[in-house]
Amino acid sequence: MKGFTHFISGVALSTFFPEIVQDAAQGGVGPVIAGIAALLPDTLDFRFARWLEQPDHIVDPDTDPPDPEMIARAIREAAERAWREGRCIHLMLHTLRLGPDAWRRYVVRFDPETSAVEVEIGPMVNTGGRPIRGTVPDLPPARLSLSVPIRYDYDPTITVDIFSGPSLAFAPEDGRVRVLFLPWHRAWSHSLVLAALLGMAAGLLGGASIGWVVGLGYAIHILEDQLGWMGSNLFWPFTRRRIPGLKWMRSVDPWPNFTAVWISMVIILWNLDRFSPAPILSPWFLLLALLVPLLLRLASRHPILQEQWDEEDLD
Repeated sequence: MKGFTHFISGVALSTFFPEIVQDAAQGGVGPVIAGIAALLPDTLDFRFARWLEQPDHIVDPDTDPPDPEMIARAIREAAERAWREGRCIHLMLHTLRLGPDAWRRYVVRFDPETSAVEVEIGPMVNTGGRPIRGTVPDLPPARLSLSVPIRYDYDPTITVDIFSGPSLAFAPEDGRVRVLFLPWHRAWSHSLVLAALLGMAAGLLGGASIGWVVGLGYAIHILEDQLGWMGSNLFWPFTRRRIPGLKWMRSVDPWPNFTAVWISMVIILWNLDRFSPAPILSPWFLLLALLVPLLLRLASRHPILQEQWDEEDLD
């Protein structure tokens, strides 16, 4: 999920502790600390872990449109090298910037059943990721067979378009080469064991309530991420692999993020009222407020609205 979604989820969780709410009314920062703790797993990854990765292969397109077969060959070589050398090989997929607000999109697809990789060149997109009409090149996708069996558990389509591109790791294991998307992400930093340790450390420094909100704030980020595709290494350092997610959503999907933020805001308001000297909200408020995202989602599927949004996506 998005960073703000994680932050507000941590704040909402902290409001279940009466002492945190009462202290916040006097100027305490317990809810903010919980929100920061809920941001910490991704902060560790994007500010530190990603820069420690050293790629063995680099794909850096320098012509537009890029050659899809060239990209596919580089991916095949990385996978086959991992198999030959019996070690993890890292591959960096760079983006192709065409102007101040224009990027060339390309997508990578793995087919574990036939052990193949496919690369397709897509349209130009703006920095917001929206396609620019009439910029899809007349190039067929490039599909190459791999000489090694592969395992791939992530989103079927890897999109490379804006800012910095993703990295892949090819790791030989159990008679196959496992393809890992963003191998530096959601590894040691997304561990429930680490959440517990940080909570205990915070508790020793700031008291039991602060310890609980730090540990639970950190943990709720990890559990929210587990709803997606990538999963996390939930029990590092006792485990070394990411446990696949439930594949219910993607981190950039708007509706799951909106729903989580809305529910968090409702919980915050409900708990602030519940722990006030004179509560005024009834249980009906909680029930009706929590139904709002569902009602809006159903309304968004109306054919007229859906057609309008589809037309906007083409602009």
